[in-house]
Amino acid sequence: VQLVESGGGLVQPGGSLRLSCAASGTGFGLKSVGWYRQAPGHQREWVATIIGTDDTSYAGSVKGRFTISKDMVKNTVYLAMNNLQPEDTAVYYCKMIDGIMNYWGQGTQVTVSS
Repeated sequence: VQLVESGGGLVQPGGSLRLSCAASGTGFGLKSVGWYRQAPGHQREWVATIIGTDDTSYAGSVKGRFTISKDMVKNTVYLAMNNLQPEDTAVYYCKMIDGIMNYWGQGTQVTVSS
């Protein structure tokens, strides 16, 4: 099983990005998939989770700005991020829970700066 994130980059405050997490070796199906982020000097924190295709939850700091979604055909989970702020700067990781196993991707850097 491999998860690969993409879509990170440098964006100005107020801008938008869409991150992708593609799975190989298994399908996301109804499994729980989450996005997490880790800023320099900080612990990794939870951002959002999707279970199935429409059961979603968000951290308070991103609610209303970020949207998590899943494309079952493309076997990809997305994180659409709007109105990005400097405090959103971090490496973003996706995680899939499959039974007792947790699978992580390698992360993608998001930098919000003017």
